[in-house]
Amino acid sequence: MLDIEKVKIPAKHIIAVASGKGGVGKSTVSVNLAISLARQGFKVALVDADLYGPSVPQMMGLQGAMPKVDVVNEKEVMTPVEKYGVQVMSLGFFMEQGQSVIWRGPLAANAILQLFENTAWNTPDYMIIDFPPGTGDIQLTVLQRLTLSGVVVVTTPQEVALNDARRAIDMFTKEGIAIPLLGIVENMSWFTPLAHPDEKYYIFGQGGGETLAKEYKSKLLCQIPLVAEVGKGAETGKNIFNQENQTLVTDFLKMTDHLIDTL
Repeated sequence: MLDIEKVKIPAKHIIAVASGKGGVGKSTVSVNLAISLARQGFKVALVDADLYGPSVPQMMGLQGAMPKVDVVNEKEVMTPVEKYGVQVMSLGFFMEQGQSVIWRGPLAANAILQLFENTAWNTPDYMIIDFPPGTGDIQLTVLQRLTLSGVVVVTTPQEVALNDARRAIDMFTKEGIAIPLLGIVENMSWFTPLAHPDEKYYIFGQGGGETLAKEYKSKLLCQIPLVAEVGKGAETGKNIFNQENQTLVTDFLKMTDHLIDTL
C-alpha cells in the first residue's frame, strides 16, 4: 500500500464488517456486534460507512436523530448519537428518508473520511465499521487511511454469495493491505418454523460459510438462521437482545468473546 498519512482515531481496536454483495445481513451483524460489545462493558463506536444505503440509523431506532455539530478551532466537529451504549455516526443522519446519494467515488470517499475525522469520539475500546458491499473507493480509502485491527466477512451459504465474499477477502488480504481476517459469519444458514423447532430447512444451501473459513484458514464465527422476528425488529430499531425470540443472543455473545480474545 502507498505511504499515505493515517487518520488518527482514538479507538483501541477498529473492526470492519464487510461483504462481497448486498443483502446478506452485514448491517444486522454490525449493529448487533456493536451492542453485544457494549453490553459487556466496553466503550463502543459504530460507523455506518455504507453511504449509498445507510441503514444503521433505522436499525438502531435512531430515525430523525441529528448529531450535535459545534465549531472548534474553525472546524465543524460532530458529537455521535448514542444508544444502547454505542456511539453511532452515519451519513443517514443528514439525509431525508428516501434521499439518494449520487456521488462519484472521490467525493464519497472524502465524505466517509469526514465521518471519522470530524467526530468527537469518546475513546472507544472497539469501533465497528459497517462497510458498503463490494470492493470500491470507500473501502480502499478506509483501508489506506485507517489502521484496522481486522475484518469480519458476512456471507450466505449460496455459491454466488461465496464468490463475492472471496473477492472481498482478496481485497483485505492483498499484499500491501494485509488486514487480518478475524472470521466468517454465515447468515441465513437455515430456516426453522416456530411450530417445529427441531426442524431445519437449508433454503440457500448448506456448509458454504464453513467451506469459506477452511479455504482461508480462518474461523466460522457463527451461523445465523433465518428468524423473521429479527428482520422485522431491525425495521423498528429492535436488536436481538430486546426481542422475545432470543435464539441469536448466544451466537453473538460467542462471536464477541472470540473477537475479544483474538484482539
